Amino acid sequence: MKTFAQVMLIAGLVGAAAIPAAADAQVYVRVGPPRPIFERRPPPPQYGYVWHAGYHRWDGARYVWVPGQYFAPPRPRAVWIGGRWVHGPRGYFWRDGYWR
Repeated sequence: MKTFAQVMLIAGLVGAAAIPAAADAQVYVRVGPPRPIFERRPPPPQYGYVWHAGYHRWDGARYVWVPGQYFAPPRPRAVWIGGRWVHGPRGYFWRDGYWR
């Protein structure tokens, strides 16, 4: 017979194994996003801040505009690669931006 601690350990391991699979889930949209909205970029709040352009996100029923904003880079000389909508065989999906 298993002890309570053994059962909890097994449950924790099974649950932890499922987390990466859920994090990699893609949402596919049949209709492509609208053209980006023109945004007048304000001056940065501090020297070195990087502009992340606005984009359309899918809210489950329609595209919603997310305005651009400035962010502090995580390290010196970091370059922001913006997110974008990609068209694949199953429809459009969002590829997140990242720091390089």
